[in-house]
Amino acid sequence: MKICLIQPPYAKSRERGDDCFRRELAMLRGIDDADCIVLPEYSDVLWAAPDRETVIAEHEKNAPVLEEACREAAVRCGAVVFFNTLDFSDSPLGRNTTWMLDPAGAIVGKYAKRHLPPLERDVLGLDLSVTETCEPPVILSYDGVRYAFLTCYDFYFYEAFPMIARARPDVIIGCSLQRSDRHAASEILSRHLAYNTNAYVLRCSVSMADEPGTPPDVCGASMAVSPSGDVLSSLGGEVGIVTAQIDPHAKYEKAAGFGRAPAAHWEYTEYGRNPRQYRPAGPATVPEDARMPYPRICAHRGFNTIAPENSMPAFGAAVAMGAEEIEFDLWETADGEIVSLHDANLDRVSDGTGFVWEHTMASLADVDFGIKTAPAFAGMRILTFREILEKLACQVVMNVHIKSRDDEHPLPEAYLQKMIGLIRQFGAEKHCYFMSGNPALLRQLRDLAPDIARCAGADGDVHGDLVDKALACGCAKIQLFSPHFSHNPPDYAARQIAKAHANGIRVNLFYSDDRDEAAKYLAMGVDTILTNDYNRVSQAIRTIKT
Repeated sequence: MKICLIQPPYAKSRERGDDCFRRELAMLRGIDDADCIVLPEYSDVLWAAPDRETVIAEHEKNAPVLEEACREAAVRCGAVVFFNTLDFSDSPLGRNTTWMLDPAGAIVGKYAKRHLPPLERDVLGLDLSVTETCEPPVILSYDGVRYAFLTCYDFYFYEAFPMIARARPDVIIGCSLQRSDRHAASEILSRHLAYNTNAYVLRCSVSMADEPGTPPDVCGASMAVSPSGDVLSSLGGEVGIVTAQIDPHAKYEKAAGFGRAPAAHWEYTEYGRNPRQYRPAGPATVPEDARMPYPRICAHRGFNTIAPENSMPAFGAAVAMGAEEIEFDLWETADGEIVSLHDANLDRVSDGTGFVWEHTMASLADVDFGIKTAPAFAGMRILTFREILEKLACQVVMNVHIKSRDDEHPLPEAYLQKMIGLIRQFGAEKHCYFMSGNPALLRQLRDLAPDIARCAGADGDVHGDLVDKALACGCAKIQLFSPHFSHNPPDYAARQIAKAHANGIRVNLFYSDDRDEAAKYLAMGVDTILTNDYNRVSQAIRTIKT
């Protein structure tokens, strides 16, 4: 199979961008002998367009011309052709899409980029839904050859390589820009991908060789890499066409050791793979807090109308039923362990007595935290923060209410550092936020872990301005208390909600267990409602969404 990778020039200005596009078309139209042709990412916008409106305008002008030229090349050469443009057929926001044409010029499939950098997410505002789904790798086949795909930024996420390898592709198409990487880095990424998937990697980029001030070893690096990780051909930073001859069915097997038969590298590593050593990933994970859609229902102390509050059955039931968030309370024991319990005193929820801080974990082991809910839960032990994270990290957003004996002063730094360390250990920084009504604690958390979001709560104060507290403490959220709506002027809560949103702050409400009441709060602009009865109150959101 003869492959041709087109590396056109790329510009920083619109004026030169038009010329870059013309040169790309000329190279494409000049190919008359190829079995596979690949063009770079954003093949129709070959300059650094600054915003969404400009990119769309360039796409609308150039994409039809590019697609027609690709069809002509496919038919002329009898080749499969891969090019990359925006696609609005599945979403009005648009998706970064690589298209595959067969030798008759027909579209036989497409791949939507899975990882969007800040430019595409925040500036271009592209559709994120496909990036949040858990789907098998896209494999498109033609004439017995299996093609997989990665696009530019996708190359960095090597966690996905084993999944691609298990799909057994023959060739991986990589339409790219990567305008800041040196050639050596691009080569490392491409060789690593090929070796770990046992597939040929056809990486196609653009050249910035003609742009003043651009280092000669940056951008470009279109290349063909074999399954052994060897670079077959590479263009470096020059404008032109990379060609190579490959046998797409040729595979590389290494000595597997210990008397085992030779195997592909990915098969060798599968033998000893231990996913518990990795950060949370895969179908059980959910979007991080900053990207999880609103409105939400938060299962307060878990689904605690059917199971003991702050227990794994309550949390597990809520998560299994689709809760976007769970809320739980944390206290420190006498020996520095972090446990989940609402009250300072054990009496209400267990057969124990005294304050939690008076007990060590050893003494708490003899306390039954299930018997007062129902005989079926007899023997249940107190739950630690570590145990919650071990089971549920990144499977749900966690509203972590930090309890303290003193509502005006910070907590011991070592205790908070232990809590923060556990969150980091389980990779849950973006799936947790701290909740407290203690301004000193909120400021302390801001200084110790500025990357973990905070929520300013009322803690009994139903008259104060929570938004001012949140702004002073650098909080992303406030948590209103239901008496805010009944113990203040009728417009108090509405004004707090409006003021919070005007300052980019999200609004929680503790609490509502009535579906109609919850719907009313959501209509007022509350973003997240805490509830003890997840099943009943979640119907409010389902009603709104339908």
